[in-house]
Amino acid sequence: MDFSTCLYSIGEQLDSDELASLKFLSLGHIPQRKQESITDAWMLFQRLQEKRVLEEGNLSFLKELLFQINRMDLLATYLSTTREEMKEQLQTPGQAQISSYRVMLLRIAEDVTRQELRNFKFLLHKEIPKCKLDDSMSLLDIFIEMEKRDILGNERLDTLKRLCEQVNKSLLQIIVEYEKLHREEEPMTVDTLDVSEGQDESQTPDQVYQMKNKPRGYCLIFNNYDFSEARKNIPHLGKMKDRKGTDFDAETLEGTFTELHFETVPCQNFTAQAICDMLRHYQGMDHRDRDCFICCVLSHGNSGVVYGTDGQEVPISELTSYFTGSKCPSLAGKPKVFFIQACQGERCQKAIHVEMDSDKYDADLQEDLSYPWKTIPDEADFLLGMATVDSCVSYRDPTQGTWYIQTLCESLRRRCPQGSDILTILTEVNMEVGKKINPKNMGKQMPQPTFSLRKKLFFPTD
Repeated sequence: MDFSTCLYSIGEQLDSDELASLKFLSLGHIPQRKQESITDAWMLFQRLQEKRVLEEGNLSFLKELLFQINRMDLLATYLSTTREEMKEQLQTPGQAQISSYRVMLLRIAEDVTRQELRNFKFLLHKEIPKCKLDDSMSLLDIFIEMEKRDILGNERLDTLKRLCEQVNKSLLQIIVEYEKLHREEEPMTVDTLDVSEGQDESQTPDQVYQMKNKPRGYCLIFNNYDFSEARKNIPHLGKMKDRKGTDFDAETLEGTFTELHFETVPCQNFTAQAICDMLRHYQGMDHRDRDCFICCVLSHGNSGVVYGTDGQEVPISELTSYFTGSKCPSLAGKPKVFFIQACQGERCQKAIHVEMDSDKYDADLQEDLSYPWKTIPDEADFLLGMATVDSCVSYRDPTQGTWYIQTLCESLRRRCPQGSDILTILTEVNMEVGKKINPKNMGKQMPQPTFSLRKKLFFPTD
């Protein structure tokens, strides 16, 4: 059965109450105001596909949704998954994509009788006007109204506890068990209502970087492939190969940051001087109507530098220095993000093999050789994402791109719509890249973010 037919068949067997439950569980991914137009399961599936949490080949979120509403028959028939498999998966830390907070509220709603629902509405008359509590409202609708009025949330359960104690103490026990068993396991994603930007309404401007302008900012993508000039002009770099596969990274970065509302600027095969000139150009631009600046460098490198296509060096510290608060005032206080795809040395972390992006290695995968910057910027609001840790190589597949950039973009596209902040995403990237292994030399790779961010940084998709 193909992907579309599978979704159609599942949607056909979901009733209105189950659709309401699925929408409620999806609030961490689709804001409530954008759910108002969803009238059937197929529309919900379409929205989830737009948010990239439901894709062909990635059905984990759909499986979790069906599991949480107890549709084991659909899981087994269309997704070849058992209850035991789902339980085992969700017991693994970090695997759950639906917050345990929402699951807990759904369990309460499932256990409430009609009389208890009427009691809930009566007891809420002081907090919510009677006109807002019409007879047709379900308990999930009431929870949504309570969240809107800031009397219910992951950290705001006192009112709900009071109501459950008065209506049915067994409902209170569901909350107690949630607080005891699930609070520490809650995914590091923001699950709030009506916040399309993905950040918690309770987070003030001094806690979260603003990300409201469209475009959010510029995203420069330096993509160096052709090193024939370096091989010709600098003898000791004679073995520095062209970087096969780098175009996959450039295309993926461009697509990802375009979706995140950045104005991408491709910079193909730049010499060292051209890289510096381009950065000086953007240093002098007016960024007052932009919220962020991103620079991605895909190149060879060595000991604290990246190479231009002419083989000349650009210190990594110089890349960031153009955008300090004093040198680029219109970006002062705004996040400046740099992703550097390059090795930080020649040592191989045991476990892999690939063709090298250095001046002395050759293999099927390639290594982007570079050493780390000497110091991170003292200035605030910088984030440097390095492909690998100090003194080690990073890997590039000539047919698929680099482990780091491909994993980074996949995580950004999947987690940004969920409301994850950039440090949570980069932690996931560390984990996923760390799992990879090159079977030829059993080499491994571990990325390394370094930052002086003062606030949480989100890249909202809406």
